[in-house]
Amino acid sequence: MPKTSRLGLLADRDFGRLFAATALGQTGDRIIFLALPLVAIVALRADELQVGLLAAMTTAGSLLVGLPAGAWVDRMRKRSVLITTDLVRAVILLTVPIAWWAGLLTIWWLYLVALAHGVLTVFFDVAFVSYLPHLVGRGHLVEGNSKLSAIRSVTSIGGPTAAGPLVGLVGAPATLLASSAGMAVSGLLAITIRKREPKPEPVGRPRLGREIREGLKFVLRHPALRAIMLGDAIFNFFLVMYQTMLLVFLEREMGLTSFGIGLVLSAMGCGALLGALSATAVSKRVGQGRVIWLASLATCPLTALMPLARPGWSVYGAAVGLAGLSLGGVVRVVAQSSLQQALTPDRLLGRMSATARFVSWGGVPLGGLLGGVSGSLFGAAGTLWAGAAGMTLSVLPAFLSPLRALRALPSAAMADAATATAGSLAR
Repeated sequence: MPKTSRLGLLADRDFGRLFAATALGQTGDRIIFLALPLVAIVALRADELQVGLLAAMTTAGSLLVGLPAGAWVDRMRKRSVLITTDLVRAVILLTVPIAWWAGLLTIWWLYLVALAHGVLTVFFDVAFVSYLPHLVGRGHLVEGNSKLSAIRSVTSIGGPTAAGPLVGLVGAPATLLASSAGMAVSGLLAITIRKREPKPEPVGRPRLGREIREGLKFVLRHPALRAIMLGDAIFNFFLVMYQTMLLVFLEREMGLTSFGIGLVLSAMGCGALLGALSATAVSKRVGQGRVIWLASLATCPLTALMPLARPGWSVYGAAVGLAGLSLGGVVRVVAQSSLQQALTPDRLLGRMSATARFVSWGGVPLGGLLGGVSGSLFGAAGTLWAGAAGMTLSVLPAFLSPLRALRALPSAAMADAATATAGSLAR
């Protein structure tokens, strides 16, 4: 267990290494978010359809390997998965500038890079969520998730901010060198973490289909885990619908330049940082389960400020709604991630995370498509109204579940009961 100090978990050597690795890896990932599409747009002169396909490739990994990834990760030491995926992603990204300088880079090469990077990211994210309870102990989950969310929020502001000038200075392909280096150093830092988790004990003969079903049954039969997953699925669907028309609204109806749009969107990163810094205190004051639905109920309606905006300074005031959305989202995610980890036995952590991710992300492509259709029929502002309403309604699964009154993380007895339930599902 980490030592008590004013720095909290940051005083623990191993958590400090994971924190630093997260900072570097996430910075690299945020640079990719801007640089990879710009390689297609600027360097390869890709058209709109090709850029859209590239975006689809980056998220296809969740649908392709989302469920089996959890079963596979549960068979492995999570730290090893983190190291391997970071180092392999670094090598894959390195091929883009090398191919560009050799005159061999094509849009098909970018598709393969985006798909491979996305698939490896699924494994990394599943292992990351599953590893934290081993590293810090279940009693420190809220603090651990809060601190890691804080550094992710900082990189969500700093990564794109650094990427823009870097692209202008050395070009989009060469900018990916920074992403590759960040992930490589992240993997090397993870190697230096001394705490080793025990090798997972196999339960009978490994069978992928059975293991996937076991994870699905565990999540779907647990009322709190099921409510969190369904709420996330509704929220993500309408969030993507909202975001699909947000840039159209800002550029065409508000008349903002690229700099102005970036300034408005930076409010989301600032809100996320504030949410990460306050998540622990808010969860303790409001209650671990109650904050999951109250955070969304208090902040999602603020997104309606954007379609109310008019050209001029009011649109920057409406950005407060976007900041509020991110603030509430991070508070909610920190609370529910800690609860998911506390309720799930160690041997099912990977499958729980993968199942939740698969269901939560499954509707994202459809949400984007519906956002485009809605924008064509009702306009960008009408779609923003629909997205704001849908995100607000995402609180219902949690509100109608035991989370409505839950104030503290589950006790050891409840965790033991979850383990017993998982054991019965395996038989």
